[in-house]
Amino acid sequence: MGKWSREELEEAFENYQRLALEAAQSGNWDAWAEQFTPDATYVEHLYGSLGGREAIRKWIQGTMSQSINREMCHFPVEWYMIDEERGWVVAQVWNRMSDPGDGSLHQAYNFTLLKYAGSMRWSYEEDIYNPEHFKIMVKGWLDRRKELAQKQE
Repeated sequence: MGKWSREELEEAFENYQRLALEAAQSGNWDAWAEQFTPDATYVEHLYGSLGGREAIRKWIQGTMSQSINREMCHFPVEWYMIDEERGWVVAQVWNRMSDPGDGSLHQAYNFTLLKYAGSMRWSYEEDIYNPEHFKIMVKGWLDRRKELAQKQE
């Protein structure tokens, strides 16, 4: 048996998802960053490894404040698995852009590994994805917005 119950791990993961959605909607990523331990590690394959909650906070706030990234505001989970022995959660997370104006979906996925540290805190996150898929998603979204704007002229 692991250190934490499945119920606690489920609750922490639900909180993680809720905080991500709230942060994306508000543009304030402080509460999301607070769920990491002070010495947490965040591995982001495009941006590199970040050491510590404050580095994670600075990176996520800066990255998600960029104009195109602000449009990535929904993160539905396709599936997830909980390893109760280790206290790990592995999930496929969709990074979904805002509605360009016609209800079309523009999204790309990543696989996220979270390592739980107790007390609703994570000590590790790693996001694994293909950056090319994200470039295609963003281009498709931008093209669709442009098409819709031209139709309104």
